[in-house]
Amino acid sequence: MINRRSFGKALGVGTGAAAVSLAGLQGLQTASAVTRSASAVSTVPTVVPGAHTTFPQLQQIRAGLLSVGYAELGPAHGPVVICLHGWPYDIHSYVDVAPLLAEEGYRVIVPYLRGHGTTRFLSDRTFRNAQQSAIALDVIALMDALKIERAVLAGFDWGSRTADIVAALRPERCRALVSVGGYLITNLAANLKPLPPTAEHAWWYQYYFSTERGRLAMEDKTLRHDLTRLVWDTVSPTWDFDDATFERTAAAFDNPDYAAVVIHNYRWRLSLADGERRYDALEKRLATRPVIEVPAITLDAERDPFTAPGNGASYRDRFTGKYEHRTLPGIGHNLPQEAPTAFAQAVIDVDRF
Repeated sequence: MINRRSFGKALGVGTGAAAVSLAGLQGLQTASAVTRSASAVSTVPTVVPGAHTTFPQLQQIRAGLLSVGYAELGPAHGPVVICLHGWPYDIHSYVDVAPLLAEEGYRVIVPYLRGHGTTRFLSDRTFRNAQQSAIALDVIALMDALKIERAVLAGFDWGSRTADIVAALRPERCRALVSVGGYLITNLAANLKPLPPTAEHAWWYQYYFSTERGRLAMEDKTLRHDLTRLVWDTVSPTWDFDDATFERTAAAFDNPDYAAVVIHNYRWRLSLADGERRYDALEKRLATRPVIEVPAITLDAERDPFTAPGNGASYRDRFTGKYEHRTLPGIGHNLPQEAPTAFAQAVIDVDRF
């Protein structure tokens, strides 16, 4: 198997923290022709990815169906930014981003999603549901519990989808949006249609999780560890992370509900697992592909195999408010951790629109 270093050399892309940081900063000046003119002026100090390794002591709060574990940085009365992680990742995707935003005066909340880290279901009887609307309502419940009326929502992967949903359906709670990958709201009917083979290939684990073998692998700690590490290696081919970086995140996968939540998420997306009727009305609204009216910046990671072609053109019509699109060259799927300066700058810029 080609390792990250040789893969990067074959593409002509440097590896290592300095090269990734440079690529992230260059991405600030790359805007699609279908977006407003780029006007960002860097105000965030450049941080080398991996400069921080830990958060302050985590906090815990009852919110909706969950006891949510989260990190909090910055002044208690600052404008709020909620950073949402994806799969197979955790809050450490923002371990460099959060201090940057806190230094700019933001109150930064970084929660573990359901089934991850210290977040727990309050009842053993609650279905371990991971359909998109359920996770989005978790964020609203967390905001309610923390008495946060409005926040900038920023995310990637599952986090982008969740932030997109809140922005689309509850815009009064979202002052602005940073969404890696653009418009990721799932349409179940559209998901039944096959993709081009190269795109299907990148989703190999989605199909694996549709099988009993895949479910058993996720329940086995060793196999789960190795599978998620393989995903990290393949979707971030230019990120020269070390073993300790992965292990800090992998600890979040030992949550007792992790396997059930992950398996349900991917099976639900393919209509192979049912959601809950309590969310039917929300899912019907999401199936219409509602537009997002709040100010938004979308970020594309050039080396992410899931980045849609067209430099954001495929979802441009879903954003009807003030908008900007940026592509970050040389960056893979875990964009906030690979290019924290560029991600933090996007949050600050969108809040100034």
